[in-house]
Parts: sequence; structure tokens; C-alpha cells
Amino acid sequence: MTDTPPPSPSTTPPATAAPVLRGQQLIADQLKRLTTQPGVYRMLDAQGAVLYVGKARNLKARVSSYARGNGHSPRIARMIRDTASMMFLTTRTETEALLLEQNLIKQLKPRYNVLLRDDKSFPNILVTKDHPFPQIKKHRGAKSEKGDYYGPFASAGAVNRTLTQLQRVFLLRSCTDATFASRTRPCLLHQIKRCSAPCVGRVDEASYRALVADAELFLKGKTTRIQSDLAAEMAQAARDMEYERAAALRDRIRALTAVQSVQAINPKRVSEADVIALAMDGGQACVQVFFIRGNQSWGNRDFYPRTGEGAGPAEVMEAFLGQFYDDKVPPRLILLSQGIEDMDLMAELLSQRAGRKVAVGVPQRGEKAELVENAHRNARESLARRMAESATQARLLAGMAEAFDLPAPPRRIEVYDNSHIQGSHPVGGMIVAGPEGFVKSQYRKYNIKGTEITPGDDFGMMREVLTRRFKRLLEEDPDRENGCWPDLLLIDGGAGQVSAVAGILADLGVEDVPVLGVAKGLDRDHGKEEFHRPGQRPFALRMNDPVLYFTQRLRDEAHRWAIGAHRAKRSKAISATPLEEIAGVGAARKRALLAHFGSAKAVASASVAELQAVEGISAAMAQKVHDHFHTGT
Repeated sequence: MTDTPPPSPSTTPPATAAPVLRGQQLIADQLKRLTTQPGVYRMLDAQGAVLYVGKARNLKARVSSYARGNGHSPRIARMIRDTASMMFLTTRTETEALLLEQNLIKQLKPRYNVLLRDDKSFPNILVTKDHPFPQIKKHRGAKSEKGDYYGPFASAGAVNRTLTQLQRVFLLRSCTDATFASRTRPCLLHQIKRCSAPCVGRVDEASYRALVADAELFLKGKTTRIQSDLAAEMAQAARDMEYERAAALRDRIRALTAVQSVQAINPKRVSEADVIALAMDGGQACVQVFFIRGNQSWGNRDFYPRTGEGAGPAEVMEAFLGQFYDDKVPPRLILLSQGIEDMDLMAELLSQRAGRKVAVGVPQRGEKAELVENAHRNARESLARRMAESATQARLLAGMAEAFDLPAPPRRIEVYDNSHIQGSHPVGGMIVAGPEGFVKSQYRKYNIKGTEITPGDDFGMMREVLTRRFKRLLEEDPDRENGCWPDLLLIDGGAGQVSAVAGILADLGVEDVPVLGVAKGLDRDHGKEEFHRPGQRPFALRMNDPVLYFTQRLRDEAHRWAIGAHRAKRSKAISATPLEEIAGVGAARKRALLAHFGSAKAVASASVAELQAVEGISAAMAQKVHDHFHTGT
């Protein structure tokens, strides 16, 4: 790939300098030096910010379309008008150009591009293969653990439901290897018939592996074969007068039948596919994705990509596909509700990512078309609900501006709270809300680090949290151009807390961010909250005011977030061991030592030779662990 920069600025004296070109004139001038190779182009504004990233089979032909004087949509016309410079990257193939385009869009987030804002990974089910009695469990992240992976599932809830079904039917263990090794009697899951208790020898290795094989057949969609095999086994057990075994097989058949009856979608002729449907209305878009694996529906997820100030359906769908599968392995078949400009090119790109053939199409009839129509209906309904919620949210934010004398409805509200127990394990929490509701990707936790803070000093904790937060804002976005600065700070507290926060901000030179405190008010009754602003008398809202309920929700969400962070920190401290203080002893070595000796106390009493017998512990590491516990004794 080669980079073609925009023309270098003229060094001619000002009196004879060439006029500064913008918009269509600039684009026409760039055409004189453009190649016909495939590649990627970037359009930048006068400040150098990237407005748009596009790809082309023929750069000159594609960019020439922007030099026309008419025929553009309002969105493209605005983009052309704002363009002050361009950059070009040539590639060997159009597929490379498409891949580079999607990478640059995710990196640069241009204003006029469609952008997928949800980057969460999807969970899988993992059947481990490094143990005589394999474990079945939920897995998220890199597939580095040895075993067979089944997924993706749309959500953790979908995985948990499937795991529960698998436990009922196939009685597989879900406990960790360490728990498995330490069991001396069956656990509760065995008692409620969800585990065959291999940990205490209630099932032999061969029989358990047969259960694992059946479970994997189920995950591959081959349920009919499993059911017929179980029925034959039950009949044989009854003939052999093994009535207890026959009853257990009967219960498994019933559980499998129940699983099949609650499956929302069971396509007979589609074994593996992602069904992707797009709905658009009023400049907003919803993309609904259904995951079909093993002829079963493994859940669905909706996405709300940014539409680049008015992109059309084909452009939204193409951008979604490129960005959605950037870090996910595509299935063998992708069914779309909306065609894209170059279906073959997208299929080629996705096939390269998957390392096998991926088909992409828009079905017109039959079962595949029914699957797409179902996804499209869900997309329309989800978008309608979101637009209704957005309208309600907009009214609430406008109501806040009126109630609290704000210059405009706030687009970013930051709510702060602290949590601790008598000063121990202190944590500060920040949540964010805006026109689209709670923005959970922007939530933050702050471990209180100040050694000079008196335990239980809420003012000192708040000072540290706000100082760290706003110092970072001042360093990273001093001109307030990235939308990260709050329009309103909401504090759980009264006049004292509000005055302290205003003082903290003033010390940092930030005096134009409104601060609002919400206190419980009379008798600390929910609904009689008092609101405090710096230098003003407290006031209350009427009991049935929607703004009051909205403010309560904001405060309660911040409280929930801070308490959750505190509990997690406290639990981690409780479960901590002296092994974590030893340099070089990470999670894997810690697990190995505890699994071998049973406790940190036993590790501390072990000799160097005994420590070295543990897998993964070298002679040098064994000496280091021994010295940690015995130095000075």
C-alpha cells in the first residue's frame, strides 16, 4: 500500500499565493494526480479532523463522483462542502481496500461514516478436553483454553439457559478442576439431578465420555439421534429389570423433549447462519442479529449503529458487516434483509477472515426468507421502542434543564457516589447518562489511593475522585471537543457536599460545570428529596414530577454501581493469599500451588523440594517461594 498525501502548501509569497481550495474545487484539483488503482480515501476538514473514509475499486473514478455539482444527497453535499484536504492509500486489491477502510473507520470514527458502537464479545460454551472428566462451562474472550467451543451465543443469559438444559439432560459437571479434585461427596447439583457426580466415582470415565459425546451432538443440532438412542437404552434397561436406570433415562428423555419444545426457532434446513436484518426510521437504524447454530436459535442481539448523519440502508448494512465481523469468525452462511453494493466483495472478505467459504445473500422465499422476516420484524419493533424511549429521555432532559436552570438540556450527566464500610475498601463510582439513557461503557470505578485520607472521610474520597477525573479531562480534551465533558454533575449529598465539590472544581480551574446535590430531605423519605446548588437555597420538586423520579433513578444507579465495586474489592481482599505478594507467582502458578498443597498455609510449610515437585515451579521459583515465607525465621 502507498500513501498519497494532499498537495503540500505553497511557499509562494502571500501576494501571489494560490487561492485556498475547498469542497468541489479541491476534489477536482486532486483528481489531476489520482491513480486508477484500488484504495482508500480520506476527506478532512480545515482542522485536520477526518470527515469520511471510503474505499474504491478505482480511486479516480470514485472520487470524481464528488466533483459533480449536483445529484448529491444532503449528507454528501455537507461532507463535500466541509472538505479542506484529502489523503489517499492505494492497495493491491479491492478486498484489501475494504479491509483497510473498516479498520480506519473503527480507529478514526469519522463523522459521516456509519459506525458500530457496540464492541462487546459474545460468549461461547466450552467443553474442556484436558481432563478425564471434561467440564462444560461458559467462556468469553480468546479461545486459548484446550477444548471444543460452541457459539456464539447472543448473551450470557442464552448461554446460562443452554448450560442448565445440558445439565438436566446430560448430567455434565460444571465445577472447576480444583473443586472437582477436592470433593469427597456429591454436591447439590447431583442431588437435584443435574450432575452425574464423576468427582466421587458415581459414573465411570467411559460412561461420562459417552454423556459428553451426546451433549456435543446436541450442540451440533443432532437431537433426533440422541432421543432415539436414549429411548432404546431405556427399553433395554426395562427388559433387564434395571428399573432405576430406566427411570433415570426416562427423566433425561423428558428433559430433552422440554428443551426442544421451548426453542424459539428450529430451522430444519439451516444448520449454521447469522440472520441479519436492518430497520431504519428518522435517521436512526437498528440491526437485529439472530445466531443459528446446530439448527437451533442461540439467541439474538440488537445493535444501533451511528448512521453517519443520514447514510442509506445499503451503506449501513455494508458498514455493519465489515465492522461486526472484524473480530468475530463469520458462519458459513449470512442471511440479510437488505442487499449491499458489492455482495461478492463482502463474501470474499469474510471468507478470508474465516479461512473457508462464507456465503452472503438476501433470500426471497422459503425457510430462509421466513428467518429474515422474523429478524426484520424484531428490528422494527426494537427501533420503535428505542425511538419512544429516546423521545421520553429527551423530555426528561429538557425537564431537568428547566427545573435546575441549566442553559440547555444536558447531553452528558455524570453522577458520583462513594462506598465503604467504616472506611475499609473505599471505592468511588461514576455513572454516565445522556439522550440514550445510561451509557454503561462510560461507567468508571476509582480505587481510593490517598494515604492521607481519614477512613470514612467522604469529602476526602470525593476530592480524590473528582481531581483524578477532571485532571484527566484537562489533559486529554482541554478544548472540550470530544464530548467527554459533563454538562451536569450530580452528587449524592446536601449543601456540604455540593460546596466541597464546587471548591474542588474551582481549585482545578473548572467553574462552568453545573453541580447539583440530591439529599434525602425530611425524614430521609424517598420522594421528599431536596436539591442543592452552590450558593443557593435548597428546593424540592413536586411529588409526582417525572424529573424527580428520573433524578432518583440516576442517584440509585450510581449507588448500585459504587456498592458493586466496593463488594468486588472486598471479596477480592478476602480471597487474597500471601502467594499474591510473591513476584513471579501469577494466577496459573497460584492455582497450581493451591491445587497441589490445598492451602496457602501448607505452601508456606513446604520445603524447596516439595515446592519444586509442583508443575510449573522451577528450582529458582521454588527457592523464591520458600524464602518469602522463611526469611528472618
